[in-house]
Amino acid sequence: MILGIDSSAISAGCALMDSDGRIIAEQFLKTKHTHSQTLLPMIESMLKCAGVKISDLDAAAVTVGPGSFTGLRIGVSTVKGMCYGAGKKCVGISSLEAIAYNFQGTDGTIVCCMDARCGQVYNAIFRSEGGVITRQCDDRAIRLEELSQELSGMSGRIILAGDGAELAHKSTEEKYELAPYILRYQRGSGVCYAARGRELIDPAALMPSYLRLPQAERERLAREGKAVAD
Repeated sequence: MILGIDSSAISAGCALMDSDGRIIAEQFLKTKHTHSQTLLPMIESMLKCAGVKISDLDAAAVTVGPGSFTGLRIGVSTVKGMCYGAGKKCVGISSLEAIAYNFQGTDGTIVCCMDARCGQVYNAIFRSEGGVITRQCDDRAIRLEELSQELSGMSGRIILAGDGAELAHKSTEEKYELAPYILRYQRGSGVCYAARGRELIDPAALMPSYLRLPQAERERLAREGKAVAD
């Protein structure tokens, strides 16, 4: 059984997948409350409702980035603590890949975008076909105009998803399909699906993957006259 957790953006979610690859429980929140207030109680509530204990798990999976620096740290720390205490292993999952797994039942190109501010999105592109999700590029931070230009060279059904999907939709003059709200955000179930068959690691090795420096660190380096890569 796999516990999947996401707290990489404004939404947060968790899910349980059984040994047959079926989602047996899931919770999702998109509120103004912080993840430090909601994530652990949500996980505990779901486990209690499902009649599952941490000791029953085979592993825990969590989104490790890109996304909110604070949210990622909360999610990773939560999984580390749970796995350390129960002697379980874990696996880190791309936040963008978790979004893509919302579209296993839809054939097309899935353009996953998370708001990175400064006219950029965190992005990765996936192909969904016959229930199989295939990555087309690495996770990256890309300017909206560059992404728009890249998409203009693609054909077929193109779906924009993630909390940066509306930004990409506007920057591409609404040429591409905007994912429905219920499928737009990463969910615990997507984390579980992405984790299937992945190599498990010790919780000590689980780390966030930010893609770029936190804004405060970027501002500090700028004040010191040091170059900051986009």
